[in-house]
Amino acid sequence: MFLLPKLVIKRLLGALTRAVLGPRVRAVVVAADGGLFAVDPEDYGVGRHLRMTGRYGVAELERLRPHLGPDHRVLVVGAHVGTLAIPVARLCREVVAIEANPATFELLVANIALNATANCRAINIAASDKDETIEFLLSRVNPGGSKRLPRVRKYMYVYDRPQAIAVHAVSLDTLLQGETFDVIVMDIEGSEYFALRGMQDLLSRCRLLVVEFVPHHLKNVSGKTVAEFLSVITPHFSGVTIPSRHAVLAVSGCAGPLQDMYDRGQCDDGLMFEKA
Repeated sequence: MFLLPKLVIKRLLGALTRAVLGPRVRAVVVAADGGLFAVDPEDYGVGRHLRMTGRYGVAELERLRPHLGPDHRVLVVGAHVGTLAIPVARLCREVVAIEANPATFELLVANIALNATANCRAINIAASDKDETIEFLLSRVNPGGSKRLPRVRKYMYVYDRPQAIAVHAVSLDTLLQGETFDVIVMDIEGSEYFALRGMQDLLSRCRLLVVEFVPHHLKNVSGKTVAEFLSVITPHFSGVTIPSRHAVLAVSGCAGPLQDMYDRGQCDDGLMFEKA
């Protein structure tokens, strides 16, 4: 019942910040714990966290840390401005960072340069299960929430009057043909099913997949069920950790708990699917 007023307040604060700084200000640079990050001044999602606390995604990075080594390659799908990809690059051999939002991609490239992260390669593309052009919403107040046009247009997706643009999307198996990644991290606001379906070869060779689980994205953005979501993941892995429930399960036993989370609208910012 309090969701809509909070969203409206964020929209107004974003517009006010833009007005105060002036129309020519593209980004502000934040000295965060993970490095220097240029963020959109209108960003009241990740950007606000960085501006106010200097931190974002610390728990996710700490969960990843034990799985990373100096010889590892990591694929980050939905890299946003690099708050995860850049710190991860310090812990491994190479990171490939995929980002669909062209405005956010500019900041990602700038942040890679600001932090002299030579082993992070950024690609501006959307991940899907085929070569296609998709309609994409550019969220203003929360650029990290930018997404393919939802099948069900809930207010939470359009409250900040996002611009709709055409974005090129491809299968990552095709884009990254012949490449192998030890760890794949994915957070793409409802496009996960399509991206995972288009990277079955990459999944077959990776050791760990970390993927966001958001019921309303599954339901309203991709229009997929929990069973369909799991169908493109579980053939490649033997176990899963659900951090929000402190649960470690065999993949054969994860459908029930995830369905319960789906029914309750409970999210997890990183289900961890592992091979034996």
